[in-house]
Formats: sequence, structure tokens, C-alpha cells
Amino acid sequence: MTVAAIPTESMLEERSQTIAHQPWLLDVSDVKLIVTPEHFDRLCLQNPDLRLELTKEGELIITPPAGGESGKRNMSLGADVEIWNRQSNLGEAFDSSTGYDFTQIGGGKMSPDVSWIEKSRLEGVKIVGFIPIVPDFVIELRSATDNLKPLQEKMEEYRRLGVRLGLLINPKNRQIEVYRPERDAVVLDSPNSIDCGDVMPGFILSMSRIW
Repeated sequence: MTVAAIPTESMLEERSQTIAHQPWLLDVSDVKLIVTPEHFDRLCLQNPDLRLELTKEGELIITPPAGGESGKRNMSLGADVEIWNRQSNLGEAFDSSTGYDFTQIGGGKMSPDVSWIEKSRLEGVKIVGFIPIVPDFVIELRSATDNLKPLQEKMEEYRRLGVRLGLLINPKNRQIEVYRPERDAVVLDSPNSIDCGDVMPGFILSMSRIW
């Protein structure tokens, strides 16, 4: 026979204090979180291990860490851009941890997977924090868990802001969507490479390590 112990007043008080000091976790997966740019900056400082973005409407976007396959592909893409940039010395290349601040021109705060800026446009620009100018070139890489539509909307926003060449690389469908100002997006099926020479002279981005 099991005898249930009746909790004493001190036991109840101790349990109440324990519960009061435990963090409450809210499921906000189906909720849009709206924050100001100032609050967004504080969140970034307080959560350095998270990749956070802010849309022009003020919606907070939390991107989970990439899986191994996506991380490998992203490293390859970034390395190709960086190697070309070191050889050409035409600008600066940035990885996926780099944040851009477009709030002064009606945008949000975004982080492309790979980006590049022509050298003359960086003169006198402080890049210690979020970079306050629009990059010339961006790459977004779709991971296995990414929905395509939000990435396409992000690319359209890059184009609206003035990015000269944007590539949305979709390994799942072996497609690349090419975005340029004042043009419709072009979808390429299983290309071997992409010629980016009109924006980055002499640069051809190979897909040999992506497909």
C-alpha cells in the first residue's frame, strides 16, 4: 500500500519559490514579433549566437543555424567570392554573419549569406557595426528546411533597395534565380556557372561544389 504524504506549509512555500524562479518559455512560432530598430540592436548584442534579421515592417526574423550540407555549400560560395576579390582587389567580401542597416532608406536590417561591395563605395564608411550601405552583390542559399517564398521576397527587397546582382541558389531544385534592378527575375535550371562580370569583372561563380 502506498501512503501519500500531505505537503506541509513549508514544503508548499519552497515549491512555490522554485516555480517562481524557473523561466517561462512561450511558443511564438506562429506569432509575428514586431520590434523597433533600437530594440533589435539590443537583441543582437544580448544574443550574439543567434542570426537575427529585421524586415522593413519591423518583424523580427530568427534564422536557425545551418545544417552541415548548407554550411559546406555556403563556405564554398563565400570562398569563391573571397578568392576572386583578393586577386582583383576591387572591393570587400562579407560572410553570412554580416548585418546591413537599410533603415535610413526604408528597409530593414538584413544578413545575406554572401555579399560584396565595390571598393570606392566603402570610402569613409564605418563598418564596425551594421554596414549602412547597400551591397553590390548578394547570394542567398536555400537550405533543406527553408521555404522558398520568404527567400524570394527577401531577394525582391534586395532588388528594391538597389542591389545590382542577387543570386538565390536553390540546390533542392538545382535552380538559380537571378535578380537585377528593374528586370524580372530569371530562373536558370542546373547551370554549371554564373557569369557575374557585369558587376564583378572577371568573376564566374562555379556551381561544381553546389550541385
